[in-house]
Amino acid sequence: MDGPGQPVKIESDLGGGIARALSLVTLLAVLGALGATGWLFVIYPDTDGPTSDVQEVDVDVSAGMTLQQLAEVLKSEGVIRDVKVWSLYMRMRGLDRRLRQGKVRFRVPMTPEEVARHATTGLGRIQVRLLIPEGFSRFEIAQRLEEYGVCDADDFLDATEDASLLASYGVEANDAEGYLFPDTYEFDDDTRARRVVERMLANWTRKYEELQEQYAEELEKHRGWTTHDIVTLASIIEKEAAVPAERPRIAGVFWNRLTSKRFLPRRRLQADPTVQYGCLAVPEAAASCEEFDGHITRAMLDDPENPYNTYRHSGLPPGPISNPGKAAMAAAIAPEEHDYYYFVARGGRQHHFSKTLRQHNIAVRRNGAK
Repeated sequence: MDGPGQPVKIESDLGGGIARALSLVTLLAVLGALGATGWLFVIYPDTDGPTSDVQEVDVDVSAGMTLQQLAEVLKSEGVIRDVKVWSLYMRMRGLDRRLRQGKVRFRVPMTPEEVARHATTGLGRIQVRLLIPEGFSRFEIAQRLEEYGVCDADDFLDATEDASLLASYGVEANDAEGYLFPDTYEFDDDTRARRVVERMLANWTRKYEELQEQYAEELEKHRGWTTHDIVTLASIIEKEAAVPAERPRIAGVFWNRLTSKRFLPRRRLQADPTVQYGCLAVPEAAASCEEFDGHITRAMLDDPENPYNTYRHSGLPPGPISNPGKAAMAAAIAPEEHDYYYFVARGGRQHHFSKTLRQHNIAVRRNGAK
């Protein structure tokens, strides 16, 4: 016969079994959490990212962008595989409040760790790969460098006016405009502005030495011209020639205007981009530049106070108006020989070339140019 205390033993055994089961579940949950955390911190950071036909993705990270919003953009652009997992990884590492600001370039494919390094300021310096296009002015280059976090724009512009730096590379000018060779560069973020300018000047020196060797005979024909003159003309050609194949022909037009007695007014290049640059570089010099917004007005074309106005001043402007590439410099050295004195845009980024003012005016009307 059961004693009076037997039910208590059954309940005790039952309670102990439940407690042991709960302990086991808790242990398994803890082990699972530890395993998941270990995977997140040890294995996940080095897993392969998604592949794509696009090798580089630029993302504008605004001041108010959240980690979730950034992760969704990166997922849509094919940079990361999973929004939730990458976001959790970032939060667990305390990186969600340390997002980089401005333009951030991601290379595809990247591991989650590489994406995190580029997306935040908490994992050390990153390498920034960016293109400086042909025809960019030093002001445009400064803006792009700052956008990608390479260096401060004002610091860069100051470095381009460093007399000792310019002299060390043989640049006989007040600034480095024209000598910042357009190319694809790789810099660490937060690179010293002076170092950035040095890289570009050194690149220009190498490229120009190659041109000197290749066009030795043609350079002999321009004995009255300095290197600075050639770079200045090349910078104008670069801005005018939207189609690369037209560079030598446009160069020939400018050479004709500079050297022929047939073109009037004598030695006037009459190039719109020079007027624009004057309003950008020395806006205080001309009243017509006061409201300059990137577009040319008739008042700007008529204003002789703009030292870069090649409609009102003969010969070359005071200096380069952009940074030309190797092909534009080659065109300035060895222009196409022809009898054209005028050109006007005709669609498809190409130009119609004319020998006389009458032909040019007809072409202007036909193409709707102003």
